[in-house]
Amino acid sequence: MLNGRHLRIVVCGAGPAADVLRLVEAAHEQSWATTVVATTSALDFIDASAVTELAGNPVRSTYQTPDVGGRRIMPPVDAVIIAPATYNTVNKLASGVADTYPLTSTAELIGRGVPTVVVPFVNAALAARAPYQRSIAGLRAEGVRVISGPDDDWTPHPPGTGTDRRAVFPWRRAFQLATQMRPRGLSS
Repeated sequence: MLNGRHLRIVVCGAGPAADVLRLVEAAHEQSWATTVVATTSALDFIDASAVTELAGNPVRSTYQTPDVGGRRIMPPVDAVIIAPATYNTVNKLASGVADTYPLTSTAELIGRGVPTVVVPFVNAALAARAPYQRSIAGLRAEGVRVISGPDDDWTPHPPGTGTDRRAVFPWRRAFQLATQMRPRGLSS
């Protein structure tokens, strides 16, 4: 039986995306409901039918027309996990770019103070870039929990070794951290 808590999973187009069912399963083991939102490129990595079946909700990647009555309603979300988060998504999210449904809906949830965890999947060459470093710092300053660095036991991988890192992607750790976070109040 579900405990009434709801996890929004935003999955981006990177190798570990194919294993997003691990996160859905971890949430369900703790009686959390799940919704998966996929970037357009993530759709090439995931089995949307399998994710829909296990999550119990269709995978979303685009805006939908307003429901009856002319209003779109975002279901209540208790935590958000963006994983794997690509270089592009991390930088856009931190910069406030909201040019897709996954980015817009995530930006709104962060603005509402919903506990948010980001698990980047980037190589060390990209992670060394100044724009990426500023993005990580900016997200953390907003209260987003970014799993990245030696203290997190999750560091950017050397270029060309992403396939080897897929097996150890920290799905369960992300869920554990998301459930331990407290909602932040809306800023005025």
